Amino acid sequence: MPSDPESAINELMQSDPNIIAGAVLKGKDIIYTTDNWDISGDVSKVVSSWMGQSARFIMVTGVKYSMLKMTSELLVAMSYKGEGSIVAAKDDEHKLIVYVGPEGQALGTAMEVQRVITSLSTQSPQVNTNTQMGQQAAQSVGVSSGGATSVGGTSLDPQLQGEIKTFLDWIKDTEGLAGYVSYYLQQNNSQIISELSKIYNELRQIFGV
Repeated sequence: MPSDPESAINELMQSDPNIIAGAVLKGKDIIYTTDNWDISGDVSKVVSSWMGQSARFIMVTGVKYSMLKMTSELLVAMSYKGEGSIVAAKDDEHKLIVYVGPEGQALGTAMEVQRVITSLSTQSPQVNTNTQMGQQAAQSVGVSSGGATSVGGTSLDPQLQGEIKTFLDWIKDTEGLAGYVSYYLQQNNSQIISELSKIYNELRQIFGV
């Protein structure tokens, strides 16, 4: 798992060749950016627009990107002239912003950006075991005194537990998985719909339902 900004960006770019450039911020300060992307003149306005939660578009390196999705933790903006997309996610410490080329799928990239930003946090992931789901999970797999979950005698890394919690929250969020699926259905994107169908069938087989 990456723990520094450069490694986080490199992991994203290696996992998806359509991610062409990226930057990591603390507040409005750039602490790392790829050599092929200078957004120093745009960062302040982009962050202000994001925090204001009311912007209809952002400008990055002279290109206008219309807002496709914006929450307190996620931003997805797309150029309707076919010049690519901007995807950004944040936690309590960092903001991770990437440029996705015209052939990329911005909403699909958003999940990966959200996943990777958790690896940059210097704080230990917190898992709320007071929820019903957490209580059921603890009863079924057991929780060791050290805080790590044990499955069949094997301890799960607390950071992995945090990522799973984030993933579960994303699934339950009406602006998360459900929103992405609805978007691609509306776009009649046959490739994405086909892949979703495969994943759905695989999940049914895994859980025996």
